[in-house]
Amino acid sequence: VQLQASGGGLVQAGGSLRLSCVASGRTFSSYNMGWFRQAPGKEREFVAAIKWSGGRTYYADSVKGRFTISRDNAKNTVYLQMNSLNPEDTAVYYCAAKAHLNPNIYSLKAGDFYDYWGQGTLVTVSS
Repeated sequence: VQLQASGGGLVQAGGSLRLSCVASGRTFSSYNMGWFRQAPGKEREFVAAIKWSGGRTYYADSVKGRFTISRDNAKNTVYLQMNSLNPEDTAVYYCAAKAHLNPNIYSLKAGDFYDYWGQGTLVTVSS
């Protein structure tokens, strides 16, 4: 699976962006998908995840209520809608994929759970 993330850019605080991650291959619907981010000088951190079935989503506390992860299996795409952005959201955002029938929440939040990663897209939020 190859992942291509896009949609990053420069936005003012309080604004919105929607990130997209397109996957190659015909088995996208069987992959659990995650979004992670890495700010300058910081460790990579979990942002959001959605199970392969699409029914369950998970969020980091820092983005809960502001970000929404969704997927469109017909388009092999996972999205991250980001609202009410603030400068602390500035980071490179990465999408990731893992085929697993029933991952638990701890796995979905762990970067090393995922087998495939996109190249990252930069989000910069100005104050």
